[in-house]
Amino acid sequence: MTAALSITDETGGPFALSHLDVLESEAVHIFREVAGEFERPVILFSGGKDSIVMLHLALKAFAPAPPPFSLLHVDTGHNFPEVIAYRDRVVAQHGLRLTVALVQDFIDSGELRERPDGTRNPLQTVPLLRAIETNRFDAVFGGGRRDEEKARAKERVFSLRDEFGGWDPRRQRPELWQLYNGRHAPGEHVRVFPLSNWTELDVWQYIAREKIEIPEIYYAHRREVFLRDGMWLAPGEWGGPKEHETVDVRQVRYRTVGDMSCTGAVESDAETIEQIIAEIAASRLTERGATRADDKLSEAAMEDRKREGYF
Repeated sequence: MTAALSITDETGGPFALSHLDVLESEAVHIFREVAGEFERPVILFSGGKDSIVMLHLALKAFAPAPPPFSLLHVDTGHNFPEVIAYRDRVVAQHGLRLTVALVQDFIDSGELRERPDGTRNPLQTVPLLRAIETNRFDAVFGGGRRDEEKARAKERVFSLRDEFGGWDPRRQRPELWQLYNGRHAPGEHVRVFPLSNWTELDVWQYIAREKIEIPEIYYAHRREVFLRDGMWLAPGEWGGPKEHETVDVRQVRYRTVGDMSCTGAVESDAETIEQIIAEIAASRLTERGATRADDKLSEAAMEDRKREGYF
């Protein structure tokens, strides 16, 4: 007769993983599964908090070796300077390989046209798909989370994309017991979301626990902004503000970062990670619902873009 295995912590009590440990373990498992199953994976890295956490997890998953993935950023040309500076600093720090797909290149070639509203976020799809095709990436890590938006709530961890990069929710595969199916036909690829089961609060708690450096714009600071459709936007060469819009200086921070033309700031006094966590815990609006104008174009704005190949 064999004795049952008993696992205890340092106090002698029963050992249990925290919810952050469970999420971290799941994400590390996903990174290792992709490394073993795919030939040319890539991590979408913008310098935003979700991609920062994703890269941190990838570095952990393969330490002390470097992660066997390169990075890809689709640069709209209207990014926040602080975020681009952070991106380049992190790439240099870890000796990573970064591919940048520039929306401006496609505008200059005539393949894309500027939108009347100045936003370039919807223009990222073509450069993204071209970069995937050119570099033959077969798995693309994204930082999407199910709590962000209802279309993203439909995603599986392994999300199959067709030969045109399109997403069809009816082709999503079951993922019982963390068994992931990465099979795909020639020309197809798989989007992989290691943070699917995380919430915005989980991300911030993990950043605090791991002491991860993030761009300064996530903390409250004084900034020039103007009000448009209920959102505080930053002035820029993308076309804001208009004649009737007044620039003001306010104490703000960003919950998410993207194209300056559609990423709104929130008024805040949160200058530390702990204050941000308290603020997020009390919020009743998702980060995209509160700060992303491109998701408000229609009820199905995100799902429509995902069907075309968007993140």
